[in-house]
Amino acid sequence: MTRWVAGVVVGVVVAGVLVGCDVPPAPEAAPGPSGIRSPVPAPTAVPSPPAAKAPACPEGGVRLVEGAGDAAMGLRVADVRLVNCGTQPYVLDGYPEIRLLDRKRAPVAVEVLHGGDAIAAAPTGAEGVPQRVELQPGQAAGFGMVWRNLVTDSTVPAAEGWVLDVTPRAGAPRVELELRHSVDLGNTGKLGIGPWKAATR
Repeated sequence: MTRWVAGVVVGVVVAGVLVGCDVPPAPEAAPGPSGIRSPVPAPTAVPSPPAAKAPACPEGGVRLVEGAGDAAMGLRVADVRLVNCGTQPYVLDGYPEIRLLDRKRAPVAVEVLHGGDAIAAAPTGAEGVPQRVELQPGQAAGFGMVWRNLVTDSTVPAAEGWVLDVTPRAGAPRVELELRHSVDLGNTGKLGIGPWKAATR
C-alpha cells in the first residue's frame, strides 16, 4: 500500500512538472500549392503600320515623277518620268507640250525649245531624234530638261517654276507635277526639252 501511494505521488509530481513547462507550439505547416494558377495574359499583338497607298492614277492613265537632276556652274539638267499607271498601252511620239507654273500656279513666261543646243554646247540629255514609244502598263518613259540659272538684267525679275503642266501627247489630258527642286531660270527665259525616250530602268 505504501509503495502504491508513493508511485501515485511521484506520477503526479512528474505530470505537474511537465504541465508547468513552456512547450512551444508546433510550427504551422507551410501552405501547399492550391492547384489554382493565376492566368497568364496573352501577349498583345502589335498592329502593323498601314501600308502606304499609291496615289490614284490620273484620268489620262499616266502620272509624272520627278527624276534625277544636276547643277553645275549655273547649268541645270533634270529628268522627268511618265509612268503608265493605267490598264491599256500608252503611245508617245515626239515631244511633250509643257507649261511652267509658279507656286501659285500662274504661268511663267518661258520659251520652250526642242533640244538643248541653244542652252549648252555639250550633251545634256535633252538631245535625240523623236521616235514612237509604246508603254505597257507599269512601264515608263522620260524626257530631259536643260536651262541656265543666270541673271543678266537686274531690271528683269528672275523666273522660277515649281509646277510642270504637261500634255504628254496631242489630245491627251494634261498632267501636273509639283517639283521638289524648282526650275530657276533667272531671267534667261529659255528652257530646252528632249523628246520622249523609253526608260532604261
